Amino acid sequence: MIEKIINEIKTQLEDNKPALEQEQKQRMYNIINPDIKDYEIFGIKVAETEKIVKIIHDKFDCTYKDATEVYRRLSRYNIEEYKFAAFLFLNRFKKYFSADTINVFHEGYLKHCHTWSTCDSTSIRVIGPFLAKKGNELLARKTINEWSDSENLWIKRASMVIMLKIAMVHKDFEEEHVFNLVEKMLTHVEYNYIEKGIGWLLKTCSKYKPDIIMNYLIKNKKRLSRLILRYASEKLPKDKRTLVLKK
Repeated sequence: MIEKIINEIKTQLEDNKPALEQEQKQRMYNIINPDIKDYEIFGIKVAETEKIVKIIHDKFDCTYKDATEVYRRLSRYNIEEYKFAAFLFLNRFKKYFSADTINVFHEGYLKHCHTWSTCDSTSIRVIGPFLAKKGNELLARKTINEWSDSENLWIKRASMVIMLKIAMVHKDFEEEHVFNLVEKMLTHVEYNYIEKGIGWLLKTCSKYKPDIIMNYLIKNKKRLSRLILRYASEKLPKDKRTLVLKK
C-alpha cells in the first residue's frame, strides 16, 4: 500500500505541474535557493498539493505507521512538491503524533531538507502546532533546546521557527527562553538564514510584548546586525522602530 500511495502522489503532482517558461522556473529556483544543485520545483501551489494529499489520504485506509513511511520515502526526493506532500500527508495523522514523530522530522531535516521553504513550512504547519498543544510544554522546550545545538543549518533555523509558531499559537512567549535562544543563535549569524531567523523570531514576539522586544533591541543594538534590527522592529509602532534603527 505504501508504494501505491507514493506512486499516486507522485503521479498526481506530475500531472498537475503548471506549464512554465524556463525563466519562471529559474526565478522560483532562485527564491527557494536550495543548498544542492540537483533540486527541482514544479511550481504547484501549496493549496493544490494539500488538496491532492487529502484526496489520496481519503482513498487509502492506512495507519500512522504507514504514513510515517510515506513521509520518509517521499521526502528523500529532491523535488520541492514531493517534500511538501510528504509532511502534509503525515500531518493528516497528527492525532497520533508523539515524541517519536519529532525524531522522524529531525531525521528528515538532517538528511533531506535543502531549502528554507521546506524547513519553515514543516515547522509552521506541522511541528510547531503539535508542540504548542497543552501538555507538550516539556517536549517543546527539549526539542527547541536540542535542535538549536545541532550543527545542521536547517535544524538550527527550525528551532527558531518552531518557537515563533508556539508564540503565535499562545499569543505569548517566555522571555528568558526566547532571548536565550537568540543569544545562542547570534554565534551563527554568518549564516544568512540564521540571521534572518533571529529577526523573524523577534518580530513575531514583538506582536505580543512590543516593549519587551524593543528594550532588548535597544539594549543590544550595537551587537545586532542591521538586518536583524530591521526585521525585528518591522511590527513595532513607527516611533519605536525609528528609535531602534537610529544610528
